[in-house]
Amino acid sequence: MDRQRGDTGRIGAGRIGAAEAEAWAEVVATARRTAAEGLVVGTSGNVSARVGDTVLVTPTGVPYDRLGPDDITGVDLTGRQVLGTLKPTSELPLHLAVYGATDARAVVHTHAVHATAVSTLVPELPPIHYMICALGGPVRVAPYAAYGTPELAAHAVAALIDRTGCLLRNHGTLTYGTTLAQAYDRTAQLEWMCRLWLTASSVPGHTPSLLTEAELAEAADRLKGYGQRG
Repeated sequence: MDRQRGDTGRIGAGRIGAAEAEAWAEVVATARRTAAEGLVVGTSGNVSARVGDTVLVTPTGVPYDRLGPDDITGVDLTGRQVLGTLKPTSELPLHLAVYGATDARAVVHTHAVHATAVSTLVPELPPIHYMICALGGPVRVAPYAAYGTPELAAHAVAALIDRTGCLLRNHGTLTYGTTLAQAYDRTAQLEWMCRLWLTASSVPGHTPSLLTEAELAEAADRLKGYGQRG
């Protein structure tokens, strides 16, 4: 791998500023977390963060524990590589589509087991828990398309209308946020809710109770004031 580092912080293609370096460290840490917490296996899944008009994204086929500061990988909003020498994830069209259609500053895509299982069973995750409101409401399942294709990206963007997360049929999860921490939390919540619904649905002779639209609206309103306020 041909890396060139100088006083200007140049590696491969492009210049790396403090903001990009900090965001890259967060991308790598988040990617490692998806693996450590069982949301991906091997090099599956991918993570990105937007800094200005640059998208920092995990490279394809590289184990997350091998990534370091010098492996920074970045593209512009058209997909042209502007930082690093490693090839970006094959799901780059998916990430760029989300940035183009939403106010996302970070995107997390996983192959979480329970969420992927749910994606094969229903057109949307039933409202089994009020935290579904943190993703904008009942989570839709985007129709299947081959990974890395414009079709998959288009299906995902449609499923994300008024939502911050969706399921990809027979594939996995996709969430976004204003920070990587928020995007990751939404992924974790989505996987947990899918596991909850599958668990409740598996009890013979019983059907899970679901929240009504009124109950969801109340929960959504209460969540607006949740957490610390400065």
